[in-house]
Amino acid sequence: MQDKTTEIFRDAPVPKAVISNVIPSIVSMIMVLVYNLADTFFIGQTKDAYMVAAVSVATPAFLLFMAVGMLFGIGGTSLISRTLGEGNEEKARNASAFCFWTGLVIGIISMAVIFIFAEPVSLAIGASGETVGYASQYLRIVSTAIPFLIIGSSFSNIIRAEGNAQTAMMGMVIGNLINIVLDPVMILGFGWNVAGAAIATVLGNVFSAVFYIGHMLSKKAMLSIHPKYFKAQEGIAAGVFAIGVPASLNSILMSVSNIIVNNIMSGYGDMAVAGLGVAMKVNMIVVMLLIGLGTGIQPILGYCFGAGNRKRFLDVLKFSMILAFAISAVMTAVCYCGADPLVHAFLEDEDAFSYGMSFARIYIYSGPVIGLMFVFVNAIQSAGAALPALVLSISRQGLIYLPVLFLFRRIFDSAVMLAAAQPITDYMTTLLSVVLFWFTYKKYFPNHTA
Repeated sequence: MQDKTTEIFRDAPVPKAVISNVIPSIVSMIMVLVYNLADTFFIGQTKDAYMVAAVSVATPAFLLFMAVGMLFGIGGTSLISRTLGEGNEEKARNASAFCFWTGLVIGIISMAVIFIFAEPVSLAIGASGETVGYASQYLRIVSTAIPFLIIGSSFSNIIRAEGNAQTAMMGMVIGNLINIVLDPVMILGFGWNVAGAAIATVLGNVFSAVFYIGHMLSKKAMLSIHPKYFKAQEGIAAGVFAIGVPASLNSILMSVSNIIVNNIMSGYGDMAVAGLGVAMKVNMIVVMLLIGLGTGIQPILGYCFGAGNRKRFLDVLKFSMILAFAISAVMTAVCYCGADPLVHAFLEDEDAFSYGMSFARIYIYSGPVIGLMFVFVNAIQSAGAALPALVLSISRQGLIYLPVLFLFRRIFDSAVMLAAAQPITDYMTTLLSVVLFWFTYKKYFPNHTA
């Protein structure tokens, strides 16, 4: 397995190395996107905008547990890829086992808490009297998948660190395909509505996690989840958390900011909340592709960093920036021009559709630069630069976004202008990511040029 990792990360031509890792990662993100869109689409076919609003409200809570998976997935990938670059396979196995067992324990505890307190949690994250029943029903069922969600989202990243990008992709594809196929059956066929969407989500996450566990227990895996490899000492826990916590903070703040904006939007009515939820999903078409590109290149950059190969690190970064800008430009044009049919696919209520169209067109304005931001984010994470990663993680959805959001609310008091806070924040964060990467490269990169 070390030979395969070396062949891809060290020896393959840069375009081949990047594309071979980025394509499976992007496919995985497309599947996540389709699954997210499918949930909302088939709930939308019930013609009940309150159900759409309820699922939109419940989504941020679900993102919180994806953030835990990201903590171990991004933190583990960063540490493992750097460790492999240094030639230390034993420590890489220690890190993968640590991520599995710690994530599993957190998942089980979280499952119990959400199952018991689903209704107060729903009210706290923006559910109204009309939507709290649907939202709490959705959350209670989905909570049973939290341990599997954390394992799946962790190892869809970690497995890439050993050079198995296609295996990482297959786990995501299997889980999301199951979800997508079951959505229409359970939501419309069985008439289970919101409960049907939740059950399909649970089953998809279970199958995805089981697939990854099967791989990690097989002889094909270089990494391991065997308890004998579990170790938190010798920089394992610190190495995972140093990058994982900032990465998960970004997702947590994204969830918190979504909760805040949902609560603010609820002042303009449930149709504004429904429209915002759909607009976010349309914007995800661009965002998820670019997240896939960023996560795809991180193991290569981490390996180059661990090996001290400055030239290859920069070559990978330059090629990735060009690719990111090209994808950003094309997908921004596609989503802007196709906003009408995309929003119409989810919303038929005239007021909700009007909000959705306005919000979707505004959100997509950040498309041209957001790809560059994700490239620099992952470059910083690959270097294990904890402080720059932390600063960047708390900026996009917190340190920059929330002040802009509240400023716009105070100045404009307009639902449409509140949506504009996100693209303005994205441009500011992209500029910050460039500055922080330059700082990271100068301070953290090894001086030798092997």
